[in-house]
Amino acid sequence: MCECVTFLDKTFVKYITSEEIDRAVARVAAEIESEYRDDDPILLITLNGAVFFAVDLIKRLDFKCRITCVKVSSYAGTESTGNIKALIGLNEDVKGKRVLILEDIVDTGHTYSHLHRMLSEAGAKDVRIATMTMKPDAYKGDLPVHYVCLNIPNRFVIGHGLDYDGYGRNLNDIYQLK
Repeated sequence: MCECVTFLDKTFVKYITSEEIDRAVARVAAEIESEYRDDDPILLITLNGAVFFAVDLIKRLDFKCRITCVKVSSYAGTESTGNIKALIGLNEDVKGKRVLILEDIVDTGHTYSHLHRMLSEAGAKDVRIATMTMKPDAYKGDLPVHYVCLNIPNRFVIGHGLDYDGYGRNLNDIYQLK
């Protein structure tokens, strides 16, 4: 029996369960905890998709930090346009601070490169990224991706914050395009 969902004109099949996501987030949270426990970092959540991952991750971290958000967009339908639009910009002073970007997915790396450049130009002491999912075969960036919960193939996915034109973010599991 196919565990499928349909949004608009696309059907998606269950790919990664919420339990698998939870285990992967716990593993990455332990790595981040050991790296940042003596710091006072800024956790930068990329809206809207990374909210689910950020909540899962942050509730496992036991160190002082500040949390802020930005909203950027590069997708149209199921494809990355490669053009980054800042919809809500950075409103936190990052000068001299360590910043950990929390992202739902790293595929081409354009959004990550854009944010890294923006934070570096704003004077951040250190910029790293933690992502729920990464598509290594799609990654075109030259920046290291520091914390990856789940490496996935270069297929379109929704659920657990990931969306198709705004739909599917609220699914607990991750589904891939059928």
